[in-house]
Amino acid sequence: MNTIDIRVVDVVQYIQPLREGGSLPAIVKADDEFLYVLKFRGAGQGKKVLISEFIGGELARSIGLNVPELVLMNLDDSFSKTEPDEEIQDLLKFSVGLNLGLHFLSGAIMYDPLVSIADSITASKVVLLDSIISNIDRTAKNTNLLNWKNELWLIDHGASFYFHHNWEQWENHLSRTFPAIKDHVLLERANHLTKAAIEIKKSMTPQKINEIVSKVPQDWLTHESESLTPDEMRIAYIEFINSRLSKIDTLVKEAEDAK
Repeated sequence: MNTIDIRVVDVVQYIQPLREGGSLPAIVKADDEFLYVLKFRGAGQGKKVLISEFIGGELARSIGLNVPELVLMNLDDSFSKTEPDEEIQDLLKFSVGLNLGLHFLSGAIMYDPLVSIADSITASKVVLLDSIISNIDRTAKNTNLLNWKNELWLIDHGASFYFHHNWEQWENHLSRTFPAIKDHVLLERANHLTKAAIEIKKSMTPQKINEIVSKVPQDWLTHESESLTPDEMRIAYIEFINSRLSKIDTLVKEAEDAK
């Protein structure tokens, strides 16, 4: 089993904001000379989005889906001091420290359900992945999919694991399924859900889930206002993912019924 090696890089140049959505991600250059889409810890719902992005992306990778490399990105306080835009200046100021970056896929185009490439087994895996991680944000309005070099790539899992916005009630989500799958942009093309479920169960092992969750930076799990400790949060993420896998046949049926 391949181990996960998450690199840590330093941001050396802020290039431009991406003004899609409310979180103002940005294209930046790192000290490894590569360009990344930087997701800021100081944006909107903060570090929880980075956690969702990280766990969701690495789970997708574990089942053979294409995800841009995820890296941890150190941002220092020098960028906010030279930024003229006040909104971006505040975002940079509140994001000093460890953020999340996705390798920038130059020339990639946003997935268009009418014309873009997505084979049935890949579509089926994406549908079930999003059922497992409760990702409500892969619809026709906002696909969070790219076509790059004739392949489908997954981006932006920040809306997943929404149970973590209320830790007091998180265990109530363990018994739920995912009715929102009816709005999934790839549902029509997902004609191999049973086969995809078998492949997912083989790849998304308890060891792999534990490893992915263990790589979430401790700093992202630390919230003064939360009732759970970082270790308890890790256990909760693991338990939630395993609970979804244990009822993957139910998730398959739910998706098939939604079609």
